[in-house]
Amino acid sequence: MTDPTSPAATLRALLAILVKSALIADEARLAGWRREAADLHRRLGGQDLSALKLDGIWTLAVREAEVPDLRPDETQVSLTMPQSCPLSLDELTEPGFDVDGAVDRVRKSASTG
Repeated sequence: MTDPTSPAATLRALLAILVKSALIADEARLAGWRREAADLHRRLGGQDLSALKLDGIWTLAVREAEVPDLRPDETQVSLTMPQSCPLSLDELTEPGFDVDGAVDRVRKSASTG
């Protein structure tokens, strides 16, 4: 089991929030997720992420974000997430990380069903 404070777990949580934000249009939830994403991004700062396998973590994050209890709230569009993460590690950890821009990239990278 992964340590919940490890860089891999933090990155997975950040990616899961980006996916949920791309799927769900509830402004109250989005505001909370923006704050959570900003906090997770801060926690990634200064971490050595070079050994992490981004696409594997992305796959786990997508599974985490697409839990059945959120499906009724997925009002954006029916999306199929890509197999590869649409963001690079550099983009996810850069100081000027833009949560809304990242959510938009995730949304645009998905195939509509």
